[in-house]
Amino acid sequence: MEKLLEILKSLHPRVDFANETGLVDRGILDSFDVIALVGEMNDLFGVEVDLEYLEPENFNTVDAMAKLLRKLGATL
Repeated sequence: MEKLLEILKSLHPRVDFANETGLVDRGILDSFDVIALVGEMNDLFGVEVDLEYLEPENFNTVDAMAKLLRKLGATL
């Protein structure tokens, strides 16, 4: 989980990602951020986040992202 938070902090250092909800819905993460995040997730966690998973609900919270990573076989 710490690695995921580090990736997010590199995108937006001032956001409290651990407690924030609605990251996509509220516009904190835009489509470019999500694409960058997916690339980092693929590289760092050795998973492949396919297009079918690029839904706002998978990126609105850190917990949702962690759940997606675990579903794809990543160890957090």
